[in-house]
Amino acid sequence: MTISIPSAALGCALWAAASAAALAQDTPATLPGGASSLRETFTDWEVTCTPREGTPLCALSQQQRQDNGQNVLTVELTSSDASAGARGAMLLPFGLALGKGVTLRIGEAEPGAPLPFSTCLPAGCLVPLEFDAETLAALRDAGTLTLGATVNGSDRAVNFTVSLAGFSAALERTASLSQ
Repeated sequence: MTISIPSAALGCALWAAASAAALAQDTPATLPGGASSLRETFTDWEVTCTPREGTPLCALSQQQRQDNGQNVLTVELTSSDASAGARGAMLLPFGLALGKGVTLRIGEAEPGAPLPFSTCLPAGCLVPLEFDAETLAALRDAGTLTLGATVNGSDRAVNFTVSLAGFSAALERTASLSQ
């Protein structure tokens, strides 16, 4: 199983989706039924698409928010071939020990090596993701993805649980719309 950090050339999917939404107004639709944008829900995951330069820019994501609406975490991935791999990013809240990174535990498997944060934005801090085919298969079979981090200024661990219910269907839909 390989979870790696994509090259600097990989644009953050979170940023790309926002840019695509801004560009979609002047771009002919290439989505089903001539739609100018698309948003579908697959249990706990959402697929969104907007045309960009005549090509659909699609992503699957899961956002978790507090009761007051504040974002706790966002996981967003893109894939044009659901059997080959996916790229994306996680957006996590401030207050984490950035130097310690974030571990990912798929289902009951042992956590992988920590992934580093790449930068922080006004909305939180980003961790780039790149999943190979084997990792995607593990994600499809698991019920949860647990993100492990450390609270800044302490050794206190904090875990974020991401439901994988609907992940497989959302990944397949994203890939089919991106082709």
